[in-house]
Parts: sequence; structure tokens; C-alpha cells
Amino acid sequence: MSSVDWEDDDPFEDQRDRVENPMKRLFYSYGAPYKLQAVVGIVSSVFARLLDLLPPLMLGVAIDGLFLGTVDYHEAFPVASGAVESIVPASETGQFWFTIGIIAGAFGLGAAFHWVRNWGFNSFAQNIQHDVRTDTYDKMQQLNMDFFADKQTGEMMSILSNDVNRLERFLNNGMNSLFRMLVMVVGIGALLFLINWQLALVAMVPVPLIMIFTYIFIKLIQPKYAAVRSTVGKVNSRLENNLGGIKVIKSSTTENYESDRVDDVSQQYFDTNWEAIRIRIGFFPGLRVLAGFGFALTFIIGGLWVLRDSGGPGPLTGNLSEGMFVVFILYTQRFVWPMAQFGQIINMYQRARASSARIFGLMDEPYRVTDDDDASDLAVDEGDVEYDSVTFGYDDEETIVEDVNFTVQGGETVALVGPTGAGKSTVLKLLMRMYDVDEGAIRVNGEEIDEVTLSSLRRAMGYVSQDTFLFYGTVEENIAYGTFDASRDEVMEAAKMAEAHAFIENLPDGYDTEVGERGVKLSGGQRQRISIARAILRDPEVLILDEATSDVDTETEMLIQRSLDRLTENRTTFAIAHRLSTIKDADLILVLEDGKVVERGSHEALLENGELYAHLWGVQAGEIDQLPQEFIERASRRRARADVDD
Repeated sequence: MSSVDWEDDDPFEDQRDRVENPMKRLFYSYGAPYKLQAVVGIVSSVFARLLDLLPPLMLGVAIDGLFLGTVDYHEAFPVASGAVESIVPASETGQFWFTIGIIAGAFGLGAAFHWVRNWGFNSFAQNIQHDVRTDTYDKMQQLNMDFFADKQTGEMMSILSNDVNRLERFLNNGMNSLFRMLVMVVGIGALLFLINWQLALVAMVPVPLIMIFTYIFIKLIQPKYAAVRSTVGKVNSRLENNLGGIKVIKSSTTENYESDRVDDVSQQYFDTNWEAIRIRIGFFPGLRVLAGFGFALTFIIGGLWVLRDSGGPGPLTGNLSEGMFVVFILYTQRFVWPMAQFGQIINMYQRARASSARIFGLMDEPYRVTDDDDASDLAVDEGDVEYDSVTFGYDDEETIVEDVNFTVQGGETVALVGPTGAGKSTVLKLLMRMYDVDEGAIRVNGEEIDEVTLSSLRRAMGYVSQDTFLFYGTVEENIAYGTFDASRDEVMEAAKMAEAHAFIENLPDGYDTEVGERGVKLSGGQRQRISIARAILRDPEVLILDEATSDVDTETEMLIQRSLDRLTENRTTFAIAHRLSTIKDADLILVLEDGKVVERGSHEALLENGELYAHLWGVQAGEIDQLPQEFIERASRRRARADVDD
């Protein structure tokens, strides 16, 4: 049974299939540092289960040796009677209290071993869970941006949460159940054969039936579990999508429509899960029937044997005392149920194997953007930036940026403008090495950026995106993110420069106000200004503004622009803007179309050229009727291509 059988539509199937022996790797790579805890858990489990077997045996001995008196107490032990004779009292009263002491000691010492066992297995599993989760996250945040492009957040979370937790359940509950099953089955089986091998064979009659029944159950339940997991993913996706778009739902008054859609996917989950439940709820009653059959068979044959009091003609010969018959009955009950867990253990193992394969497949995902072995830290003096024949595509099929050439002197401001999808943001992502160029080179201070360390390169950059992201926490924590040693005064000064201080002061707790997940408690413009304050506080040598004022009103944009003008005076700045009025004072304006720089120059020079920039300016000035037909047709074709790509 392969682990692939357990997962349908797995978004990490390619990574998972590349991993060999994932469970061996799990134990060797992550289990080795905690092998002491594992050994403690295993040894304690063995002793705890063996001690669990002692009270029924002592009960049988007491019945034969004390209550019925049919067997000498010292000879009532099935093994080691000579060893116990020297420590067992001679009087019946002493033997009675000796038996009570043995039983009480077995329970007490067994409880201690159970505690140690639970400590060992839990410590082993929890430490591995922690290490695997943190290592997986560390790997995940270092992966290239193109890896995240085709993965949903929920799929990533399933690795860090569901898969890692599934490993913990197997390492704790699964291994605990495995050794419990082994000790109970082997221990009880050995004792039964030592007491009476013939009746032991009778007690073993249901074992092959239970194994066959469990095997059939596993084969039937596997596809049902896979279908359940698939429908769970659909339910989660629908709920996540609807909760994320709750504003659109309310404004469109489509609550009933969305309720129907949630009802549909929930009903699909109900139907598929109920099919699995029907099989599962039939398994244990069926198992109980088989166990009852074995119990009844043992009771009938053993009872007739005891009533006969001695072995007569027939296959069953020898004596079976009343006490040992009771021991047989008690052990037979305990013998069957651990075997019933075999299917559950296999189930947990297969799930853990699939999860570990996904986790290690992710860990083995190769980096596309890495530091060279001899990479040095970038030291920015003037902040000169050069793009030398840069070409890039996210895949081999389409080129996004083609043969881009320009040079920026330190302290200059460069604006990138152009239609949607022209490649403006991609050009600046290449500067931060979110991706590596396919052809050409990018240089900062004369050094090619792939020859310096990523950390030093990105420390020199301040980035404000059009997709503002705030972390769960306070306003101050979000502004100081990345500059964690900043003082409150420095945070406030950055907020003032970003025109954010006034609204922050009016929040319920000022700079200590919790912004909520993703900053949902703030407006888009407020989030944008906090993001700008974060970049200001960082005081970078190169500032990148990607639609930095897209979510603010005209008045706030004017105030922010005034602050940005002061901020950009002595640093190299790149700005992307659809509102051309915000970048008309840039030292150099680059006009991109279809990934190529088609125009460059100052605002006045580009207007005089009368080409794409002038037409874009005319659109924003409301001069649509004066635009040439060719420009309108090109814009329509670009829009059509964008719709197809979407």
C-alpha cells in the first residue's frame, strides 16, 4: 500500500514523490537527538504492560491456592514456583495478604511506568514536532517567489499544521499503541501457552478471522478517507474565500446565494463522511462479534474441561484448574482488542508516511535564488543602480521583461510607468532578487547583485508595496518591524513623516492599538501610511515605492508626497505609479510596454514626444476624445490579453 493511495489532488505530489524512505529519514534526522526519550518510553511501555498482566494471574493463583485449596499455593504459579516458595508466607492469611500486596504493587508500579511511558513518548513526539515545524517554516520562507505563485495559503498551512500534527500523533499515540499491541499479544500469548497450550490454541481461533476482517476494513475505508479529505479541502476553500470576501457579499446582497454554495459543499462533505462513518461504525461491532466468538469458544471448551476435572479421551488432555480457567477467560478478553488496533496503527503510519514525504519534499525543494559561496556583503555608498540588458520570464514560455537597459545615479528618483501588465513591478522585484534575471545583469554600486549576499542587498532596500500587509500586533510593532531596536520617539518621527501620527494618536490606544489580523481594523489609507512609516524608519539607501499611495485619498496623497519628497532627497528612489501626477518631478521616467522600455526622459520631454506617455497623461487628464485610434486599439488588445491571462 503506497502513501499515494492516501492523498488525492495533493498540490505537493511532485515534491512528495521525490522523497525516498521518508519515515526512516524522520527517525534518523529528527529522532536521533531524542532517542533517550524514545527508549524510556519503549522500555516503560513494556514493563507497564507486563505489570498489567500480573493481577489476573495472581487472581487465578489465589482462587486455586487459597479459596478452593485444590492446588498448593507455591505450586499454583505456572512458572518459577521454586523461586517464589522462598518468599511466600506459609500461612493462608499471610498468602492472602501477600497476594493483595502483589496486586497492589503491580497496579502502583504499573501506574508509575505508565507515567514514565507517557512522558517518554510525549517528549519524543513533541520535540520532533517542534523541530520539524520550525525547520519546515524556515525552509518555506526561503523558497523562491515562483514556488508560492501556484500554492494557496491554506495548502501551505496544511503542511505546517495538519501534516506536522499528524506526525506527532503517530510518534505518540501510534508508537504507544504499537508497543502496547506487541507486548499484550506476545505476553498474553506466551502466558496462555505456558498455562495450557491446548486451550491457548482454542483461544487463538479468532485471530486469523480478526486479521482478515481488519484487512478488509482498511481496504474499504481508504478511498472513503481520501474522498473525505478532498471534500474537507473544498469546504475550507469555500469558507476561506467567502470570509475573505464578506464585504463584497454584503454589498452585493448575495448572502442567500453564498449560503446555498456553502450548503452544497457542506452536504458533499456530509455525504462522503457518512459513507466512511457507516463502514467505521460497522467495524468495531463486527470485531466484538469475533471477539465474543473466541471468548465463547474458550469458555465452552475450558468450562467443560474444568467440569470434567481431568483430561479424558479426546484431543484435550491434562488438568485445567478453576483459577487458571479464570485467568484464561480474562486474558482472552485482553488478547483480542490490542489486535483490533492493528488496522488503526497501519492507518496512522500511512498518514504519517504521506505527511513526512510532503514535509521532506518541501525541504528538498531547490532554491533558485541563493548566495554564492564567495558572496560578500553589499556596501552602498552613492546608490548607483544599473540595469544591463535584463531579460526575465517566470517560465520558459513567456518573457515578462526584455532587454531593459538604464542607469540611475545615486540620489536620483526614477519612475516606472506604463499600462497594467507592462512589467513595472517585475523590474523592481528583480532589483531585490526576488527572482534572478535570465539574461543580463543588475548592478548596485558597480557590484552585480548576484555576487553579494541576499541579506545585505535587501537590508539596503526599503520597499512599500501596493498590497499593504500588516502583521497581527500593535501599530508600533508594525512600524518598527525590521527595525526592532527603534525607540518610541523614532517610531513616532517616522509616523509623522508618513502623515500617520495624527490618526494613530486618535486610535483607542494610540501606538499600542492592536491592528487585528492583516490590519483589518484600519482603513486602506491608514495601512498604507503605516507601511510607509515602516520604510522611513528603516532609512534605506534605495527606496522602492510600488504604488505607495494607491489607497489614499487625494488630500492624504498630497501630504504623503510632501513627506516622500523630503525622504527621497539623498537616496536612490524607484517609484511605480498609475497616477502620473505623483511622479512628474522624477529625474527620469521610464515608460514600459509589453516588458520593454519604449520611452525614457523627463515629464516635459515625454509629453512633447506625443507617444505612449503623452497618451496615458491624456487619459488621466480626461482627454479621451483626443487620443489616436491606434492607442485605443492597442489598449483594447492589452486588456484582452490580460483577461486571458487572468
